[in-house]
Amino acid sequence: MNKIMLIGRLTRDPEIRYSTNDNNTAIARYTLAVNRPFRKNGEQQADFLPCIAFGKTAEFAEKYLAKGMRVAVEGRIQTGSYTNQEGQKIYTTDVVVERQEFLEKRADNGQQSPDNANNYDDRFMDIPDGIDEELPFN
Repeated sequence: MNKIMLIGRLTRDPEIRYSTNDNNTAIARYTLAVNRPFRKNGEQQADFLPCIAFGKTAEFAEKYLAKGMRVAVEGRIQTGSYTNQEGQKIYTTDVVVERQEFLEKRADNGQQSPDNANNYDDRFMDIPDGIDEELPFN
């Protein structure tokens, strides 16, 4: 099984391009800074993981994700290699994003949230007094 789940902050705005095939598929690339669970010499350490998204997921990233935003990413690890102009073989590792969700309100970064964003502060409401008998649970 190849599955990864990460929580981190975008280090820059996603870079978007479109494939040149007949489908003209959107491709988004961004780097996610993920804090390590320990500190070294009192300083927080982080890993910087390259992420790539395709299609609707890439279009979502282009429209709603921005530098500094805290997001959860679910996907898989993909490795590859290529030979550069100097003839050296370069190995790559990317997170192929299958799902991404906000972990904070978009408005916190000065931008508007889409209707389907997870606004965790707003997902619960107060239950008025005196309606206990109408609730389907106790």
